[in-house]
Amino acid sequence: MLVVNRFREAGDATALAEELTDVRAVLARQAGYVEGWVGRNVDEPDLWVLTTRWEHVGAYRRALSAYEVKMEAWATLGRALDEPGAYEVVEPDTVLNVASPRVT
Repeated sequence: MLVVNRFREAGDATALAEELTDVRAVLARQAGYVEGWVGRNVDEPDLWVLTTRWEHVGAYRRALSAYEVKMEAWATLGRALDEPGAYEVVEPDTVLNVASPRVT
């Protein structure tokens, strides 16, 4: 599964890049993490993205509940744009989840 967290930062780009790199490193230490990137939009330089890939949705959700993530990453993750960010990776012959919104 793929997770996309977008951030808008009009202030110090260097500080946000460092924060997102640190968050990615914290997430990378969690079980089920596959890979991740920090990126900056080429057309709107104040728009940033933290993209991570996970073995499955359960691994991602457990990672967010980990003590280390709560202590070291939530302050930054909490500033992400409020939008859905978890995606299924669709490849040929992929069986997709039922297309219905999740209610919590």
